[in-house]
Amino acid sequence: MLTDIEIAQNARMLPIEEIAGKLGIDRSDLELYGDHKAKIKDCVYDRVKEKPDGKLILVSAINPTPAGEGKTTITVGLGQALEKIGKKAMIALREPSMGPVMGIKGGAAGGGYSQVVPMEDINLHFTGDMHAITAANNLLAAVIDNHIHQGNELKIDPRRIVWKRCMDMNDRALRQIVVGLGGKPNGFPREDGFNITVASEVMAILCLSSDLADLKERLGRIIAAYDLDGRPITAKDLGVHGAMTLLLKDAIKPNLVQTLENTPCLIHGGPFANIAHGCSSLKATRLALKLADYVVTEAGFGADLGAEKFFDIKCRYGNLNPDAVVLVTTVRALKYNGGVKKEDLTREDVGALERGIVNLQKHIENVKKFGVPVIVAINHFSSDTGQEIALIKDKCAQWEVEAAVANVFAEGGEGGIELAQKLCEIISGHPSSFKPLYGLELTIKEKIETINREIYGGGDVIFTDKAQKEIKQIESLGYGNLPVCMAKTQYSLSDNPALLGRPEGFTLTVRDVRLSAGAGFVVALTGEIMTMPGLPKTPGANKIDIDENGRITGLF
Repeated sequence: MLTDIEIAQNARMLPIEEIAGKLGIDRSDLELYGDHKAKIKDCVYDRVKEKPDGKLILVSAINPTPAGEGKTTITVGLGQALEKIGKKAMIALREPSMGPVMGIKGGAAGGGYSQVVPMEDINLHFTGDMHAITAANNLLAAVIDNHIHQGNELKIDPRRIVWKRCMDMNDRALRQIVVGLGGKPNGFPREDGFNITVASEVMAILCLSSDLADLKERLGRIIAAYDLDGRPITAKDLGVHGAMTLLLKDAIKPNLVQTLENTPCLIHGGPFANIAHGCSSLKATRLALKLADYVVTEAGFGADLGAEKFFDIKCRYGNLNPDAVVLVTTVRALKYNGGVKKEDLTREDVGALERGIVNLQKHIENVKKFGVPVIVAINHFSSDTGQEIALIKDKCAQWEVEAAVANVFAEGGEGGIELAQKLCEIISGHPSSFKPLYGLELTIKEKIETINREIYGGGDVIFTDKAQKEIKQIESLGYGNLPVCMAKTQYSLSDNPALLGRPEGFTLTVRDVRLSAGAGFVVALTGEIMTMPGLPKTPGANKIDIDENGRITGLF
């Protein structure tokens, strides 16, 4: 079979104006970035905002494993399949970060015959949104150090600067650095560090902002540092939130592309699924719901992180009412959860599958707690056996959940027709009664304890002295009523990545709590969460190349 990039390069893409035309969008409503990419102007939403919303479908998954679950591939394939059965469908995805593309993960535009294109552009610089976010983030960082250098009128405590610089690349050497060396002209020496751009609060803010005015207000609330008396210093205090908004004036507009089968797709925003909420922009989702009858979107990592944050943060702020969840699983990943080593996953092992399927069961239970109907998508691999597929379907039937095999990687939309048909039946026959997991009136500790107990299946929660001190300060500042964004390993329901399957009754340790005042949530950190990844021994960049004719190779 051809590689993903070879399939993408052979695609018959339509001019982006034609894709927009399918949605009732005129050429004058677009800002073109070449022949196959465009930003959609705000006037489009203003024109359609009174239309009823389409159906909102979230694609989530079990806990990710080295075997891979193919969540984005299913998302794209399902969108294509819905169009094949006569539905007006759109897809809403996150923008890939270039760091993992050059590192170990590879591309994030789907796979096989269920991809968004032009995949090379999407996985690299795309329309420049990542660079705009990087510039806005680093403008604030530069202004902080400049303010101190120029006399420090706000009495910023250099020991309590909480704003880091960022870049869209994996670079472990920048995690902890010292800035301001070289004498008085270069400012005051202090410890600093870099995050990867997708971990910047600016990214989370962009993805939760409804318009430029909301964006500017949220940027102004960013807490960049504390003064010598312990009071927060914001971007607005530093007078820079207007300029930051200016740098993001184009980045806030959703990007329109297409799939291999010419299904419209909005790709916009890409917050980290750990330190932030891991969903594409609220602006893109709202627009898609007005332009299509079925909108398929996804949230990062497994349902314990992505779906929970989609429901408790994005849906809460956006007043969204999801109609269904597609929970992606694979035979291989379930066997991995059952104790099979990665190199042995292609061998039939019904016993291991039965041991590992409890992970799927827990995620199904979790989705139901939000009142949203769920269907299981079995992402098909050639090594899957009939007996293994039958076991998953039998278990789902016992749990009163529909399941469908999806072979969208090899067959595109055609391979997702059964899934699309069953999904539509569920949506029409089982109306959603969506509700968030917790109320905002709970304390920060109570929210964390609720998520741990209800979603992770844990027991006690231990808060370190540092975490307790931060919670006390956050609540004293008046931010105790914000939703909580859990920063936790994606590989386990617990905070220990080695605990596979369905661990229960474990103790969760919250080591730190941080306030993202602009984004509008409190981040609870468990375990060792990396906000600046490093490159592997053999980076993906070593395999990526371009020839004299401009043809790219090795990009996934």
